[in-house]
Amino acid sequence: MPKELLVDMAMAADELKTVVNRLRRAQGQIAGVIKMIEEGRDCEDVVTQLAAASRALDKAGFAIIATGLQHCLTDTELAESGDRERMRARLEKLFLSLA
Repeated sequence: MPKELLVDMAMAADELKTVVNRLRRAQGQIAGVIKMIEEGRDCEDVVTQLAAASRALDKAGFAIIATGLQHCLTDTELAESGDRERMRARLEKLFLSLA
């Protein structure tokens, strides 16, 4: 990831608490999917649980990008340096990678 896109994690810690919670939930769901497969559970149940884990990961990714947008695009140094458009393009590319 480009240096410019790294969010100051200390500054964004409160905002990222919900992201960490979503990722922990997804981690539990993935562990559940593995257990379901090992137990030979019904395919429909496995896929339903896997879809829930996928949604949780997507939401976490979108939240991280939103935090990056909030912190990076409002940075006056970026606006003054002329890098704002380049930053926007990179963040848009990240956003689209989750779509």
